[in-house]
Amino acid sequence: MATQGFGDVAERLRRSTVQVTLGGRARERGSGSGVIWTSDGLIITNAHVARGGQRARVELWDGRAFDAQVGAPDTRRDLATLRIPTRGLPAATAGDSSTLRPGELVLAVGNPLGFIGAWTTGVVHAHGPLRGLGRQVWVQAAVRLAPGNSGGPLADAQGRVIGINTMVVSGGLALAIPSNAVADFLKRGARPSLGVTVRPIAQGLLVLEVAPDGPAAAASLLLGDVLTGVNGQALRSVDDLSDALDSVSSGILSLQFQRGGRDTHREVVVRLVAQAAA
Repeated sequence: MATQGFGDVAERLRRSTVQVTLGGRARERGSGSGVIWTSDGLIITNAHVARGGQRARVELWDGRAFDAQVGAPDTRRDLATLRIPTRGLPAATAGDSSTLRPGELVLAVGNPLGFIGAWTTGVVHAHGPLRGLGRQVWVQAAVRLAPGNSGGPLADAQGRVIGINTMVVSGGLALAIPSNAVADFLKRGARPSLGVTVRPIAQGLLVLEVAPDGPAAAASLLLGDVLTGVNGQALRSVDDLSDALDSVSSGILSLQFQRGGRDTHREVVVRLVAQAAA
């Protein structure tokens, strides 16, 4: 593709990328980016950018700013929606992430380190799970990202969004949530979440963080607890917990855990809540 043509693609993508700030005040520092998904004000970003329940403010490429309604986040996929009260927006075009191949040229746009609408290019490294992060599929790309890129678009050479930039792992590899996962999120809504961050250890899953308003906090689970089972089935990996959450139809599950390094097992009943995405 000619340089001028690629510049046009980048400019169109910049106009479909927004800056997201929390707290509803324009003077607050931007916490991340988002992508205009539909022209009537639907924006996709990361759950860790939107932090569901807080007020957010969205600034467009032309300088206009709007208070945004934060939709129910899917913390397991790290996706969330924002809705702003305006129409006629320059929506991005979603691509089919399943067609990606290693070596393809990609373009990332976001607001890193306070630079509004910055863009950078790279190539697709892989499309699939990453060792240590369970079965979740990622678009893995050799693209230079920085704080503020989270929630912004990763697009192919034609400007079609094939991922939502989320994080950087060791070696500088950028990870993006595939566009097909975004489509599933918008269709099915947020998946049930326990509201914890965990790490596998020999005994089970060590709780590293408990979301203040999540089901785990309501059930009095604490930082440092070790989840050992769910509904009587042993927990050995993050995928085991994910499968259990997806299989619970009643919205209620029984968690077995250890606390304080003791061998004694405790049990708690957790009520899950799943909401529509938009």
